[in-house]
Order: sequence, then structure tokens, then C-alpha cells
Amino acid sequence: MARSHSSFPSDQPDLLSGAGHEPARPLAERMRPASLDEVVGQRRLMAADSALRRAVESGRVHSMILWGPPGCGKTTLALLLARYADAEFRAISAVLAGLPEVRQVLAEAANRFAQGRRTVLFVDEVHRFNKSQQDAFLPHIERGTIIFVGATTENPSFELNSALLSRCRVHVLEAVSPQDVVIALRRALQDPQRGLGQQSISVTDELLLQIASAADGDVRRALTLLEIAAELAVDEGGVVTEATLVQVLADRTRRFDKSGEQFYDQISALHKSVRSSNPDGAIYWLARMLDGGCDPSYLLRRMTIMAVEDIGLADPRALEMALNVWNAYERIGPPEAHIALSNLAIYLASTAKSNASYMALKAARADVTALGSLPVPLHLRNAPTKLMTQLGYGAGYQYDHDVEGGVALEQTALPDALDEKVYYQPVARGMEIKLKEKLDRLREQRQQARARAARDGVGDNAKGKR
Repeated sequence: MARSHSSFPSDQPDLLSGAGHEPARPLAERMRPASLDEVVGQRRLMAADSALRRAVESGRVHSMILWGPPGCGKTTLALLLARYADAEFRAISAVLAGLPEVRQVLAEAANRFAQGRRTVLFVDEVHRFNKSQQDAFLPHIERGTIIFVGATTENPSFELNSALLSRCRVHVLEAVSPQDVVIALRRALQDPQRGLGQQSISVTDELLLQIASAADGDVRRALTLLEIAAELAVDEGGVVTEATLVQVLADRTRRFDKSGEQFYDQISALHKSVRSSNPDGAIYWLARMLDGGCDPSYLLRRMTIMAVEDIGLADPRALEMALNVWNAYERIGPPEAHIALSNLAIYLASTAKSNASYMALKAARADVTALGSLPVPLHLRNAPTKLMTQLGYGAGYQYDHDVEGGVALEQTALPDALDEKVYYQPVARGMEIKLKEKLDRLREQRQQARARAARDGVGDNAKGKR
């Protein structure tokens, strides 16, 4: 059972009870859940038998990092932690606060702790604090001066110090489903104290679902859209119509942080869809990123990388097409040029794939790193001066065009330490099928030619045009 919450800090507004000047506060703030049972979504995290829920309801809360998209309930959960733990709630934003403000809040928490009262310190956008700012919290977390709750939309593994992560438990919150958002919207319509219940606003479930879908998993945004719709509906007898929503949702955009994890997750999904030869997945993620406002030039650069990294010589036309589409985009411009991007994404996903050239370069680089500057064989060296010729530069080089078949089979092309190591191994897909057949034949002929030369006692590159 949850403990009594009547002792919520009295020196600040009770953000969970809905008390205060209701008309001046946004609907999303008034309808903030006042208990764990009112939290929508987060079924895994808020399950009755979950470790977090048991800890919160018992009042034995721990320092934590809440990682999730905007509007999923991070601030609400921090407020509930303070209420259930009968602790003071203090919030700072890493966007607005600096180290002096952090130190002041920590000093106040230390004084409060000395008097026997705990503090839940909520740090919004904690990933925006630098290392020294994050380090300032460490001794206070260790001593128990504060119950630290950091909120972030970015992957903590990349954005937060390992020292801070080691002292906090990371809880992952998910975007709230449209169906769960509708529950919150319906509650706001029916609540006469905190919500719109006194205004008798009428909205069909179908239109509520449209609002929820437009909010893209953000409950706060959905409630804001509902509040705007309700204001417009006053002149329509309190009925929110399809026409009302057209006005409210005219400028909607889906969640897309051009520098955050959402961005990199989606470009990763596009790249992996292409690699997996799934044009439907590729076109979907392309549409998602264009819809979110991604710069098409970035998408073109990434798809050009796909053409050389994942398609390679299995279909050299892929690179040509990527460059042509890039040129077409600059000449045509959006929105028509988006069709060219669609053509490219579908072609890249549908054509043959090979990373053989990429793997060949990777293997060669590994040898360069491991073996250092191996000398160039004398027969491959350039000899522009008489001295170099006297030193043997270019001696024994065979001019391939003068050799029958156009290939000097006995001639080596690698440093002696590497012998005839094979780096490029084409796959049996696309145009590399022909390349593989040719190179397999040449490699076999080279081995036979070198074996004959060794049997006849003739050294490599003994003859030929320099």
C-alpha cells in the first residue's frame, strides 16, 4: 500500500495534487499523475511486482537515471518519488543551471539532511552537464545527502560519466502508446477539478486517437493539443470536430532530434534495411527521417556510403546512381527531389550486396599497422635516375602489356614478407561473380607459373621490360 502523502513539502506548490491557481496552469501540468496508478504507459517499469514500484511504494528509493523520450513521465516519476519517500523535492535544469546553482542546491540539501529530512534532487537534461558538473553530485549521492534523479533523452552510456552511472540505477522509459495516451486524454476530459470536466468538452474516441498519434508518444504534448482543441471548440458548442483538429494539428511534427539518439537510431535502421535487401524497410525509414526534418544532403551522403560499403563491386552502378541522385537533388530541390531519394533507397536495398572490397581494405590496413613500413620490392620501384638503376631499382620488372595474355603471372606485387597473401575475396553475388571467376583463374595460374619457375630454377621477375 502507498503511504500517506499529506506531508508533501509545504514551501512549494503541490505539483501532483492540482492545487493552486488552476486557470493559470497548463492542462498538462494540472493533470500530472498524483499516484503511480495514474501513470499511463510504462507497464514494465510500473508493474505491481517491479523492483522500482516496490521501492517507491515502500519509500526506500535509490538514486537513479531515467532515460526516455520527451513526455514519457520522467518528471512525474521524480515527483512521485519525493511524495512516496516523504522527501523534499528540488529540480534544476542542466540547460539553465551552472555549477554555482548546483552547489547552492546541494548545500541546502546538506542542511536539510542534517535536520533529518531527505531531498529528491531532480536534474532535467542531465546529459548537458559537463564532467565537472556531474562530478559535483558524487559525494552527496555517496553520503545520502540527496536522492539523485537524473533525466535524459540520450543514451546514458555515451553521455554520462561512468562515475555517476556507477552510483545510480538506470531505468528505461518508453514512448507512451497512442492507446495509453487516449486514457490520459479521456481522464483530462472527465476530471472536474484538474481537467476539463467543468467545460463539458465533447471529443470522439476517434479524434482522441488522432491527437494521441500526433503527439508521438508524448503525453504532455497530447494534453497541450487537447487544451488547444478545447479552446477552439468553445465557439462550436464545446464539440471538437475534425475541422478543429485540422487547425490544431496543422504544424505537427514527429519526434526527431537531429543530434540525439533518435537521429542515429533511425539512420541505423535505414542503413541496416538496405544491407538486409529490404526495400520496404528502407523506404519507411527514409520517409521517417524526411518527415522529421532531416537534411536530405546528410541522407544522400549516408546512402552513398552504403553504395561503396555494402554494395561495392557487386553492383558498381550503385555508386554512380548515388552520385547522380545527389546531383539531381541539388538541381531539382524538394519536395520533388525526395522521389529521387526514394529511387535510390529502393535500388540500394534491392541490388546485390558485397562488402568484399571493404573487408579487403580492413585486412590490408591491419597488416600495415602490424608489420610497419615493409620495403617495396626492387622490381616494383621507380628508377628515374642512373644511381637508382645501378642500385637495382626496377630490375626484372615485366611490362604486363608486352606479355602474352596481358598478365605477368610470375611477377609479385606484395612485399616479400607477405608473399602472395589474398585480401580481396569477391562474393558470388552480382557483378562480383565474374570478378571472382577471373581472379580465381589468375591466382591459380600465378601459383602454377611460380611453381614452374621454382622448378626451372628461375627467380621471380628475372626477365622483363623495365
